[in-house]
This record gives sequence, structure tokens and C-alpha cells, in this order.
Amino acid sequence: MNLYPLKFNPILKDKIWGGQKLKNLLNKLNNLPNVGESWEISDVEGDTSIVSNGVLKGQSLKQILETYKADLIGLQNYRIFKNKFPLLIKFIDAKEDLSIQLHPNDELAAKRHNSFGKTEMWYVMQADDDANLIVGFNQEITPEKYLSHLENKTLTEILNFDKVKTGDTYFIEVGRVHAIGAGVMLAEIQQTSDITYRVYDWDRVDDNGNERELHNDLAIDAFDFNMPDNFRVNYSKTKNESNQMVSCPYFTTSYLEVSETLKKENNQDSFLIYICVDGDAEIDVDGNIEHIKKGETILLPAAIKEYQITSKKATLLEVYV
Repeated sequence: MNLYPLKFNPILKDKIWGGQKLKNLLNKLNNLPNVGESWEISDVEGDTSIVSNGVLKGQSLKQILETYKADLIGLQNYRIFKNKFPLLIKFIDAKEDLSIQLHPNDELAAKRHNSFGKTEMWYVMQADDDANLIVGFNQEITPEKYLSHLENKTLTEILNFDKVKTGDTYFIEVGRVHAIGAGVMLAEIQQTSDITYRVYDWDRVDDNGNERELHNDLAIDAFDFNMPDNFRVNYSKTKNESNQMVSCPYFTTSYLEVSETLKKENNQDSFLIYICVDGDAEIDVDGNIEHIKKGETILLPAAIKEYQITSKKATLLEVYV
């Protein structure tokens, strides 16, 4: 069977800080009170995506990877990752501030959690007036200074707050402190990992009066206190061509604004993922047409080498490994 563009059922996550934008703005219909995340493509244990279109409908991402191997993800990727899909794609809606957190690198994550690390990037899809992201520190910080502020509950005094708007993009490397602020909806591209070290949660409690678990003993070893402030991503927006935003060992992401029919070739030894962050488009593979609209994500298997994207107006994030 020839592989085709694959769509998946979103996996929706109720979060203490979530809201209703994913439902109201991205059409993620649900009855959950506080939807914080929509996992679009996931191979996290216990949360594996299920195909929603075509002859493979109902099969899991794990099943089709085990069946199609390099045809799905590329030969080099299959040699490295075997039957584990390497990326996790999400939409996130923060009605309230997320916890202040960071993620471990591959080495620490493997040793402690038998997991990949969690390098990630954010593309802001919508932000309320005066909405912020927290990324990094606003001054040089030593472990001792950090621990003193943590103990005195003055951590926010040393954190860097950035006011954001639609299109702002951030590259969040492992070891960097960060948090998504209230009023921000974004697309997140990350390694397949669900390992987060929470260091402060605004003294929040749940409906039962319980605070969420913090991970400060684990986190202190995961910090990189000497990172440069290079997390803001500058990128071009030339229409009808791929404009590279982030390229790292874990993923490469480009900005693609489409206003005509583009003939595309996949010259990478990799799958391609398209995340629609605005408008709508058609992806045509040998006459097999799939529609993608704002808030949807599609996976093009590595075996697909030629295809077309047609739109009057669409903004896509194009991702490969």
C-alpha cells in the first residue's frame, strides 16, 4: 500500500491552567472544563496518536511505524529512533500562567526517566493584550543566587518576562527556565518526552486544596545557568517558500505562507509535518487530496517525495528531523 498524508485524532488534556481557546478558536470540540493542551502527533507512552483518515484509520502511530519503518520516518531516523516517533506536536492554551519549569537534557532524561530530553520551540498563534512568556533570567545567576530567590519566594524578580504577539517564536533549549504566561495560545514542537521539572507553581492549589508536585531536587542539576539570551527566533516571511526558523539536532522548522499552488519535493531523509497556524490549504499527493485548516496537523511519510500545496491564504509550520 502506498502511504498517504496522515491525520490524527487530537488528544486533549485538561489542565489546572487551561481555558477554552482550543475549543473556540481551533475547533477542538470537547466537554472538558479547562483544556490546556491538544496533542496533535504523539508517541508518548499511554498517549499514542490514532489515525483519523484513510485506510489506516483507527491504527496507532506506533502500529504504523512498526509496519512501515523507514518509509514513514526516513532511513536515518529509523536507525536512530527505531519504533519510537521522535517528535511531539501540541497546541497549548494558557488561561492562567503555567508553572515555572525546565526540562532535562538527553543524558539526564535517559538516566533518570528512560526518556528523551525535551528541547522545544514555541510559535505564538494568539496573545491577549500584555500577555507574556517567561524565558531565561533577567541577570547573571549563580546556583546559590537562584536557590536563595527560590527559598524566599522571590523567583519572579530574576526571571525575564517578554511581552508577545502573534508570530513571535522562541527556541527553548534544555536547561533553560521558562513558562507560558496567561493569555497565550501557541504551537509547540518538541522531542517526544513528557519530562518537566516544576520549580514554582504560583502557590496554586487544586479543587481539593492540594498543591502540585515540585521537582526542585531534580531541577537543580538540570539547569544551565550560563546560557546566552539567544532564545528569540528571527525569521523571514517570504511568501510561497520555506523560511527556516529553527534548526537543531532534534528538528528543523520553517515558516511557509502559501497563496498559490506550490510544487514541493521532499529531499530530506525524513517525514514532514505541516501545522496549520492560520487559514486553510490542500495537500495533494498523486491526486489524493487532504484539507488542512487552522488548528490541524498533518504528517507526510518519508516515502512521499513529491506533492503540491494549494491555498489562497494559509500559514503553515513545516517540520522535519
